[in-house]
Amino acid sequence: MNITSAEFIISNQDVSKCPNSGIPEYAFIGRSNVGKSSLINMLVNQKSLAKTSGRPGKTQLINHFLINKTWHLVDLPGYGYARVSKSSKAKFQKFITKYFEKREQLVCGFVLVDIRHDPQPIDVEFMEWLGESEIPFSIVFTKADKLKPKALERNVEAYKKFLLEGIWEEMPPYFITSASNNQGKEELLNYIHGINETLK
Repeated sequence: MNITSAEFIISNQDVSKCPNSGIPEYAFIGRSNVGKSSLINMLVNQKSLAKTSGRPGKTQLINHFLINKTWHLVDLPGYGYARVSKSSKAKFQKFITKYFEKREQLVCGFVLVDIRHDPQPIDVEFMEWLGESEIPFSIVFTKADKLKPKALERNVEAYKKFLLEGIWEEMPPYFITSASNNQGKEELLNYIHGINETLK
């Protein structure tokens, strides 16, 4: 899929105020500093559509972008903020879960995971919550360029093994990406395109 247009639509903390367009929606979420904004910008061929920051926890709103005039990409707040109060954290957590539970046009969530690290409890718990809530999602491993090919392969296999030894009967769909060198871009966009085609 070629991206011909990407435009910012709205930011808010209230799910009921999200766009009521009825078009397919794909939500991107992950821990702070997982490379979410960089990945989104890479996918849509823009340098600053999603705001990037050296400070974790920059995204604190539900951000809607209209892609190719036909589907929404949603940039959700990172969970596990470094520098926000506990009450803010609880509030963010609440509207994130509310978004996933209430948003009818949500087709798929993408949970971003830094492939350099071992499985983190917060990521695994969130995936389990999505699974138990019957919300379709895929895993997007980020920062693949930071590892040598053998180490990358080893880490992906270790992650799969960890999940399959837990509650998962089969591995959720996953993508290996790098915002620096466009790795995984085509596969991810083709996956979204394939789903969009089935919804027509």
